[in-house]
Amino acid sequence: MMRRALATIALATLTVAPGPSFALPSHAEVKAAYVSSEATLLARDGRPLQSLRVDPTVRRFAWTPLHEISPALLRAVVLSEDKRFFEHGGVDWQAAGSAAWSNLGGERVRGASTLSMQLAGLIDEDARRRGRRSLFEKVTQASVALRLDGQWSKRQILETYLNLAAFRGELQGVGAMSRTLFGKWPDGLDEREAALAAALLRAPNAPASKVAQRACAILKEMQRPGECAGLDGYAASTLAGALRQGAETPALAPHLARRLLNRPGQTVRSTLDAELQRFAGEALHRHLSALAQQNAEDGAVVAIDNASGELLAWIGSSGTLSEAAEVDGVTALRQAGSTLKPFLYALAFERRNLTPASLIEDAPLTLDTGNGLYAPQNYEPQYRGWISARSALGGSLNVPAVKTLVRIGPEPFRQRLRLAGLDSLNENGDWYGYSLALGSADVSLLMLANAYRTLANGGRWSPLRASQNPADAAPCRDSGCTGVFAGKGRKAFSDQAAFIVADILADRNARAATFGLESWLATPYWAAVKTGTSKDMRDNWCIGYSRRYTVAVWVGNASGQAMHDVSGVSGAAPVWREVMDWLHRGDAASGRPSVGSPPPLPPPGIVRTALSFEPSQEPPRQEWFVAGTETKRVRGAAARALARISYPAEGTVIALDPDIPPMRQRLPLRLSSPAQKGWQWQLDERRLGGAGGVVLWLPQPGRHRLALLDVGGRELDAISFEVRALRGNRQRR
Repeated sequence: MMRRALATIALATLTVAPGPSFALPSHAEVKAAYVSSEATLLARDGRPLQSLRVDPTVRRFAWTPLHEISPALLRAVVLSEDKRFFEHGGVDWQAAGSAAWSNLGGERVRGASTLSMQLAGLIDEDARRRGRRSLFEKVTQASVALRLDGQWSKRQILETYLNLAAFRGELQGVGAMSRTLFGKWPDGLDEREAALAAALLRAPNAPASKVAQRACAILKEMQRPGECAGLDGYAASTLAGALRQGAETPALAPHLARRLLNRPGQTVRSTLDAELQRFAGEALHRHLSALAQQNAEDGAVVAIDNASGELLAWIGSSGTLSEAAEVDGVTALRQAGSTLKPFLYALAFERRNLTPASLIEDAPLTLDTGNGLYAPQNYEPQYRGWISARSALGGSLNVPAVKTLVRIGPEPFRQRLRLAGLDSLNENGDWYGYSLALGSADVSLLMLANAYRTLANGGRWSPLRASQNPADAAPCRDSGCTGVFAGKGRKAFSDQAAFIVADILADRNARAATFGLESWLATPYWAAVKTGTSKDMRDNWCIGYSRRYTVAVWVGNASGQAMHDVSGVSGAAPVWREVMDWLHRGDAASGRPSVGSPPPLPPPGIVRTALSFEPSQEPPRQEWFVAGTETKRVRGAAARALARISYPAEGTVIALDPDIPPMRQRLPLRLSSPAQKGWQWQLDERRLGGAGGVVLWLPQPGRHRLALLDVGGRELDAISFEVRALRGNRQRR
């Protein structure tokens, strides 16, 4: 006993000896300096949306207050690490003397390091980096522990220790340990789990069998020996990660989180609505599950507040349904399909090239582009003849759209699309050609959504916002985000053109021939909406806006594979409708009010006139016009004035294939409108027969001139073309 007392006195003397200078921080300072390895994205109301690990060197979650830690764990830790924690003043002199005497006697026993002393080492970053401590460092640590107990409360010491201590591998702190190993919050740990956790503090990377052995000893001290049964297997499965959980927050916005979060401990309050984000993701998942047999597995959803430009929903993929869930469908560049048509007609109305009453012929069309012939076709094989611009846009007809672009020119249209925020159109108009009318250019869902929001706002473009803090960086700036989050507001279309296009896109009658009067697009409130499908059904879109919101949906495959018989109205439109309905119907239980959407008021410079057609291609109606372009009656031109040779086109070069039988290379001669009685074809001054039926001409090498003659032999139209063939491959007449 005398020797033990002497050892205790010696240790006490060393403890109070002067050591390296160490400024002891306060509990509040340590807590404030604590940085989680995670960054957190919050919803607009402060609720967590997504947690993202940013620091790859350590895994620790947000600081856990002592009252949120299980009493069982607190008891297990004190019993295991420092039985007299609540009795001593930072150094357990009794334990220190006993350990010193045993060590002097040659016995290898565990030291007398208290929780306060261990915390002193955790706070001292330099000491932690040096690893094993010398006797002098132990003295310094004890000195700091005494100061800790003098300035901090026991509760503060225990709370800080459990948040800074390493438990297993990269896991630091009680929050990361509890969520990752046991799949629950720290306040839910039972005695068995608490014993395992406490056992890890002494040897964080020990084998599972050693941890179980130590945990069983702790359980016996806790008077729970019965919990030792089966502890070996439970420890093995737990430490192997059988219950491993991810971040402590819901995983509702992974794609936006990866774009906004980049610093450990960072918290960003986004503009997203938590409930809408959840609902939109579930709606997308549900509808894609129904399309699984049609090879449609992925999708994306964006919702925007029209006035503020705040993003309310950002769903980048279908999650578990997708084979490439990491790909962000919101910013991926895809072919736009028919979603560009509203902007084309808006430009035509603004430039007074067309009015909604203007007739455009929906008939087979062949254009010589310089690189070959371009022959657009409608989504459905039939053609409707003469049709108004309103019906052509409402029904999303392809040939009238291409003819409209022929009037305007690809380059002016491309320039206007860029003004509307489609900055991905980097090539000149000739590069895209007339197929630009049908959406051959690559755009992102985010760009398209903001472009439609531009129409909703009377043709005025402005940037979007994803964070409530203006100081936060834009989530992305390149590829599908180019220009979306930066730039000054600008006028992309006139108020009048934007109003007329919105009126057409909200007109059930205008789209009835294609979509029917009742479809996913027919909302009980005012909404303007457009669908689109890209080549080979690789992408389909549905984008539309009400008075307050714009919602955009893409459905397809991240791999680019084609879907099977999935169009915009069957793939993306149901999701669009569900999200739009959610935004407008409100929810009394959650205090979310319903939102009305009456038709917009016409801007100055718009007039409405009673309109009729002669002959009556379409029923009489009230029509909107840009002031100065209005008309009360549209008369169809005579067939003679409309007749044109549609195929071959002017300047066509036809190459004969020597491997194909000549009779199978006959060329059909086509008109842009039905032939009148007595009209005939004439080729190189030689009559070929009537133009009213199908004429298949067996081509002959050389230059030719094809003319269309009326019943009196007068020339109505003529084109020149050339047929080329290998020598000796001349066809017989």
